[in-house]
Amino acid sequence: MVKVLKKSGVRDAADDVNVGSDFYTALDDKVQELVDRAVERAKENGRKTVKARDV
Repeated sequence: MVKVLKKSGVRDAADDVNVGSDFYTALDDKVQELVDRAVERAKENGRKTVKARDV
């Protein structure tokens, strides 16, 4: 199940190729991992705001 990303946005970004249904879940999982790591980094630096540098 895709939780973070919008399927239409992924399709638009894929530009001229079809997107398999399993791709959405795999990509969404990776994005969630990035978000989780960024949140942890922000917390480690004493911030409640996640910034681009946390990615």
